[in-house]
Amino acid sequence: MAFADEKMSGARMTSLGVVVILHVFLGYALISGLALKAVKVVTGPLETFEVEEPKIEEEPPPPPPEMEEIPPYVPPPEVVVETVAPPPPPITIQTTVPTPDPPRVIVAPPPPAPPARPDTTAQPIGNRSKISQDDYPDASIRAEEAGVAQVAYDVSVDGRASNCRITKSSGFPRLDTRTCELIERRFRFRPATSNGTPVPEAGKRQTVRWQLEER
Repeated sequence: MAFADEKMSGARMTSLGVVVILHVFLGYALISGLALKAVKVVTGPLETFEVEEPKIEEEPPPPPPEMEEIPPYVPPPEVVVETVAPPPPPITIQTTVPTPDPPRVIVAPPPPAPPARPDTTAQPIGNRSKISQDDYPDASIRAEEAGVAQVAYDVSVDGRASNCRITKSSGFPRLDTRTCELIERRFRFRPATSNGTPVPEAGKRQTVRWQLEER
């Protein structure tokens, strides 16, 4: 009895388990099917449509300002002024034969008469027509200047020497100047004569030696 009860309990438990599984399966199927159906019902068929944006009417742009038409450049007509050239002046050709001038006779002036040759020449008077060692310039002595100066001078009718000029320099301007200075200041002559009359004598020559004394 007890074994039968245990056998009955095992079969009942198996049946109960199968029922439970069936209920779970059915519940799952019911829930899944209802849920899908509910979604289909709720969602329903989807309709698509295009949303048209409202058109904004744009105002047309204002017309461009009218440009004034500039007439094309027409150059002014050229005005040609005709000038009438004056008639050329009449040309008068005169043919004249020049008369030859008479030959000119050029008469050369007579050459100047040569100076009268004096009968005597100017002669020095005493020792006044001499230059000594005492006439040596002090500056030339200190500078040890020495040389020979040659001069030419004239003798007037009163016996004085004038117009002294250096014909050959001593090599030192100071000695040359001293030579002419002494001749014109110191030299005295008896003038030259022509027919007993005193006449000037030009180009009288003199040589002066400037030499330092040995110490």
